[in-house]
Amino acid sequence: MDIPVANHSCGSEQSWQGRAGWPVASPIGSHAPPPAFLCPSKAVQNAPPIMGSVAPPPVGMTGTPWGPPPNHFNGMLCEPSPELALRSNSQSPQGGSSSQQDSRILSPSSESRYGLDPQSLPSAVQGMEDDREAWEGKLFVSEPGSPLPPLATTDFTVEDRGNASPRFMRCTSYSFPSDGTTAQLSHLPLGVILTPLAKLEKEERPLPVCPGTAERGAVPGCSGCGAYMCTFMAWQDCGQRFSCPFCGKLTEVSWPCYQPADGRGRRTDAGCKPELSVGSYDVLELNTGQAAGLLLALDVSPPAMKSGHLGLLCQQLRSFLSSLAREEGGGQSDLRVGLMTYDSRLHLYDLSPTLSRPHMLIFTDTEELELPMWEGLLVPLKDARYNIDSLLQQIPRLAGGSEDAGGSQELPVRAGLKILEAVGCPGKVIVFHSAPLTETALKQSSSGFFSSSKPKSLFQPSEPSTSLAKECANQGCSVHLFLFSQQDVGGAWPGHTPYMTGGGVYSYDSLQSKVERAQLSCDLQRCVETETAFKAQLKVFVSKGLSVSGFYGTFNPGPSPAHISLAALDWRTALAVQFVHCGPLDEQRGVVIQAALSYTSARGERRTRVHSLTLPCSRPLLDTFRTCQTHTLLTFYCKKVYSAVLERPLQDVREELQAEVTQLLASYRKHCSSTAVSPGQLVLPQFLKALPVYVNSLRKSAVLLPGVRSSVSQRLRLRSQLLSLDLRHTASHFYPLLLPLPMSSESVSALSAMERARCTASSLDPGRLYLAHCSLSLLLWVGLCVPSQTLLQLFNTTSFSLLPSGNLCLPVLENPLSVAVRRLVHSLQSDAPYTLTLQVVKQGDSSEEALQHLLVEDKSPNGGASYADFLYHLHVNSLRLLV
Repeated sequence: MDIPVANHSCGSEQSWQGRAGWPVASPIGSHAPPPAFLCPSKAVQNAPPIMGSVAPPPVGMTGTPWGPPPNHFNGMLCEPSPELALRSNSQSPQGGSSSQQDSRILSPSSESRYGLDPQSLPSAVQGMEDDREAWEGKLFVSEPGSPLPPLATTDFTVEDRGNASPRFMRCTSYSFPSDGTTAQLSHLPLGVILTPLAKLEKEERPLPVCPGTAERGAVPGCSGCGAYMCTFMAWQDCGQRFSCPFCGKLTEVSWPCYQPADGRGRRTDAGCKPELSVGSYDVLELNTGQAAGLLLALDVSPPAMKSGHLGLLCQQLRSFLSSLAREEGGGQSDLRVGLMTYDSRLHLYDLSPTLSRPHMLIFTDTEELELPMWEGLLVPLKDARYNIDSLLQQIPRLAGGSEDAGGSQELPVRAGLKILEAVGCPGKVIVFHSAPLTETALKQSSSGFFSSSKPKSLFQPSEPSTSLAKECANQGCSVHLFLFSQQDVGGAWPGHTPYMTGGGVYSYDSLQSKVERAQLSCDLQRCVETETAFKAQLKVFVSKGLSVSGFYGTFNPGPSPAHISLAALDWRTALAVQFVHCGPLDEQRGVVIQAALSYTSARGERRTRVHSLTLPCSRPLLDTFRTCQTHTLLTFYCKKVYSAVLERPLQDVREELQAEVTQLLASYRKHCSSTAVSPGQLVLPQFLKALPVYVNSLRKSAVLLPGVRSSVSQRLRLRSQLLSLDLRHTASHFYPLLLPLPMSSESVSALSAMERARCTASSLDPGRLYLAHCSLSLLLWVGLCVPSQTLLQLFNTTSFSLLPSGNLCLPVLENPLSVAVRRLVHSLQSDAPYTLTLQVVKQGDSSEEALQHLLVEDKSPNGGASYADFLYHLHVNSLRLLV
């Protein structure tokens, strides 16, 4: 099979929704291949792209109508043409020399059932390395007409000159089709990935802050649709009015805000007003509320006492609050803190500084919870530090005589929400739950599997959880659940409310090990100190001719499809927005997209963060395809399909994902291939060559394709985490980093120049060490033949058999290899969206299954197809659509 990237053509196609006699997409691995497909394993040529080298055919040219193929195998695979053959390739596969390949592991999971050489297929690693060579450490100027931004996996610097930074907004294509018919032909989703609070690099300037009213010097936005001022407003009549690109209405400018505009429609004060010159800025509103609060809830039931968790947690909290009591620079912290304990009853504590000791309020009737008073339930940490410390010392003793069976983890959440409502502030409720889920709690938190005759999705939250999450969003209450009871019962998962409110679930087996105590400390620090926006409202505006058709992520729906609400979000929170044509677009003006996030900061300030972006639109499909990027499309697909599992069967979701990518490739082959290509040639867009490997990784993920050992709680948690994760870490999750480590202190200097290996077992050398890293896990694979000297320098042992597997803190050894590897591990852990604990995996050990899930190019343990086989099916099915 040839793999040149051939391009460029225009034409028309008939809509394809799955015709009678053949499926939308052939299920992978459902049938054996025809005899003609069984050919010896040879390399697949990956010829360089020829994009832009030829002119497209005339616009009026019509392609062959799409219909069922004349011949097919068992109704699934079309009979191959004689030209579908594999060519030999004398070049070494990407990722290493031929000598290196000889020492690698030969694994059946890496082999293709159709005889393709996996190492010769388009490489995701090579695409990221090429992008790093082009952009690493360089400046990207974000302005109208700028080239495609660097990939999110590349470290670069951004200068905002009118377009929002790609850290905040990335489009699925940077050239939208100018009409709906062309958009349907492409089968490309039109959308944007929003990360409103993304982190900026140290070299980049912080976002400018603008006043919120015209009286304070701000230039008001559109009076029609409510869009905020941006650089793409069209000024007319010497600056007396402007035309809104989103609704087309003319807005008069009041005299205090007037400034003349030049002949190019640019105001003379554009250089000194951020809303007129940059793509992203903050608006500081006049109304300021109260600072966010922090409520800590401890489970004091007998299971918490017997396990020893309660005493250890109180020690951890005392140490943490002591370090939190002073901010950097020695100033006293203004953070307000509250404390509660619970079993089947609720215990609130009055921490007023005027009291000699805290007073406890006990609520035995928790069904209709009403607070008789709220003063003292949330107090500044600097005023109540000693009261809180004294109370944390006494809690294990006070709870020692209780025989209560324990209560629901939702009880402290509802109590915390009541306190925040009474005080009138947003905040975080952190619950430390140790008791197992009781039968009552199961009925309350079950997603309906055991209590309803109507079948529901495993991922669908219960009505009480959804209702509680909406109440939390209205108040800006973010819930974080630290779970110490290991229980996995169907849909009885306590994480729906935390993730729907911008929080999370943190699970621990025990707190007896040093590793887990360190993880708890790090989790708690991240949870409290991460800069968070509360009580957020997000509005998206888009040019006339387009409308918002859907949001994908973790949020609560708003009054319109373009308006949603969120209880809380932080720098890693991302959402996908999909657009649909409702009319033709003006090719002269292009497309303008604006996202406005109104939120309350932790200090109580009400702010609005505005991101605006413009991009061209055109009629040729080639422009749309050539400005796509794999990671953006992957993130969009991930959020869309993970949202779809709430209502759809998993098999339907997987097949639709495969069908959508198949249609995309078929459309590109039909409308953008300017030269004649044989059926044996795989035609891929320039920047989407690696899309199949990412889509296959998504398709066979534990969420969509559970394995025998996939627990329900793990799948629910994984879906919730990835649904809100930003683009960079989503791409890292579905194609992890596999990095060979140096083998001696003398070779440490080459660590920064180490090339990433492809995520396949054939990349692993038994005589080496590899660090496997994705957004949610960090593994250190140790080959069976690693020299004893290397083991001694890194693990302080010379025997492979004595090396422990599992979670491990690398010993602190004073040699260059140990220092370099620990520094690399710390760097990866610091950049991760969640706390990662290093897990040592030994070759041949049972723990090696954890690594197999990260080798996404191979057949997965849960039965997912290999990259080579999936790409083969995409190619064959796309050919069938063109017959």
